Amino acid sequence: MSHFNKHVFFCTNQREDGGDCCGNFAAQKARDYVKNKVKQLGISTRQNSIRINSAGCMDRCDVGPVIVVYPEAIWYTYVDESDLDEIIEEHLKNGRIVERLKV
Repeated sequence: MSHFNKHVFFCTNQREDGGDCCGNFAAQKARDYVKNKVKQLGISTRQNSIRINSAGCMDRCDVGPVIVVYPEAIWYTYVDESDLDEIIEEHLKNGRIVERLKV
């Protein structure tokens, strides 16, 4: 059994040469937004533990900013906070995969 019910990894990599990377899409800001929102909603409790983490390069630079949610190993891309809100509400809160954002 996993220590967390959901473990969310945000690629926050920033390439020094300015090449394609999630950092070019304000990935750290997006990660902070989701972490704070999950806390505000109260869906990250001991019994429903959701962990939001930063990750280095996850080698998916070609699809824009990415996150991966475990234990399901579902990969998402996002454009803005409304996409992130949908992932929070549908996947993290209600356990439904957001098909339109999957990569």
